[in-house]
Amino acid sequence: MTDILHYQLTDFITTYGVRITSLKVFYQVFGQPLGSAPVVVVNHAFTGNSQVTGENGWWKEAIGDGKVIDTLRYTVVAFNIPGNGFGSTEYQMITNYQHWAAADVARIFNEGLTAHLGLTEVFALVGCSLGGGIAWEMAALAPTLFKELVIVAADWKATDWIIGNCLLQEQILKNSTRPLHDARLHAMLCYRTPQSLKMKFERTTNTPLQLYNVETWLLHHGEKLHKRFSLSAYKLMNQLVKTIDISKERGSFTEAVAPITAHITIVSTDSDLYFVPQENRDTVTELREMGKPVDYYEIHSIHGHDAFLIEHKQLEQFLRKIF
Repeated sequence: MTDILHYQLTDFITTYGVRITSLKVFYQVFGQPLGSAPVVVVNHAFTGNSQVTGENGWWKEAIGDGKVIDTLRYTVVAFNIPGNGFGSTEYQMITNYQHWAAADVARIFNEGLTAHLGLTEVFALVGCSLGGGIAWEMAALAPTLFKELVIVAADWKATDWIIGNCLLQEQILKNSTRPLHDARLHAMLCYRTPQSLKMKFERTTNTPLQLYNVETWLLHHGEKLHKRFSLSAYKLMNQLVKTIDISKERGSFTEAVAPITAHITIVSTDSDLYFVPQENRDTVTELREMGKPVDYYEIHSIHGHDAFLIEHKQLEQFLRKIF
């Protein structure tokens, strides 16, 4: 694993007016040294982190030596969303999570790129799921900084469906005796589809436990997240998903994207029940009507939202045009 670096954020005021006097923002750099190659920034998803490649990298199929995002050709920068607990023993808990928005994280990441790393141009900004919503916010805040904007399994706003699911998640987090564990059970059902679970389990049972295998699978994921993630981090991530909206304070989506100069690539999954593909199809139509350069691709899969972590060959085919 590469070194985990950090920069200090001071006197930061969130969208909802909370002043943060001091906050460390952790990140990692992979591939070529900064300043020697084009930079690719990768934003992680809900429970992800800056370890995007390597043995334990959550996106190691896409990023690495000789991979589609080739660390022999690019410098890859990945930040940790503040409060996610990755990268330091000095854990920084975000307790006032309801006073944060996705745009705040976007401001923090952009400051890291420009003020801390001294970048005036970034070849590509790639965001997956929650990270994709943050990427939209970053592009809206710094419309000329990125040459390529790549949005995977995400949207520029939280729909009513997502806001409703975030409310259910928050209720579980507030009221369950095992909040992280139980919230993850519900979330996993948002990330997959009925067809995916049918193919995987076919109503088979675990005889010793007297449970269906789909139940043991869900309970395993709940336990796994409970061991590696924190409740405060999960509450914050849930809040960030709910607050994705680049049109806020900008009037409309059209006004928000008008200054963006990046070539935009949007990748959806045809079976995604969370960030549903029709929303992105509508976005692409709007962008094309504006004359914006945009490519749109759909992963064909029964696995729903998580397909971007499963259907590697399809995703590589789509991203190869850029990288």
